[in-house]
Amino acid sequence: MPLLFGLLLIPLLVIVLIPVSLMLRIRHGTMRRQARGWVVTANTVAVMLSTAMFLIGALITSRWVPDVLRYSLGGLGLGAVLGLVGFGLTRWDSSRGVVHYTPNRWLVLTVTLFVAARLLYGVWRVWAAWRAGAGQIAAVTASSMALSIAAGAVVLGYYLIYWLALGRRLRALHTRTA
Repeated sequence: MPLLFGLLLIPLLVIVLIPVSLMLRIRHGTMRRQARGWVVTANTVAVMLSTAMFLIGALITSRWVPDVLRYSLGGLGLGAVLGLVGFGLTRWDSSRGVVHYTPNRWLVLTVTLFVAARLLYGVWRVWAAWRAGAGQIAAVTASSMALSIAAGAVVLGYYLIYWLALGRRLRALHTRTA
């Protein structure tokens, strides 16, 4: 009985902790940080790999769900524009040869709320599919899937361009000082 209670408690705990993790993400995303080359490189490589896997998944999914690849590429484009805007609004300062940056609070909030909306929409879709029953599950699953995937593409596009631009800025700063 305690094992069953524990297994039922885990999903509830995850659901309760999602808002907490989003608030922590906003708080961490707007902090002033030291611009370290290896961190920028690691994040850039990780986001590039994620984007490549995302596009492969969208390409495979487009066989069954129309417009997924087109919406994914559009989402990446929109995210790229947001990434450039976010990078342009980033505050820079340096002291004693150490460079720090502070991402724009409103763009971090916007992207985080975008992720939260996508999570809530996913939960709603699962609920709708469960209520529809086996006969209508394909229609409920396919509805708006392309838009949901495009929302993920916006986030990937934002961070891909942001980290690429951050790396470029760091390289330019290091060549100027060297």
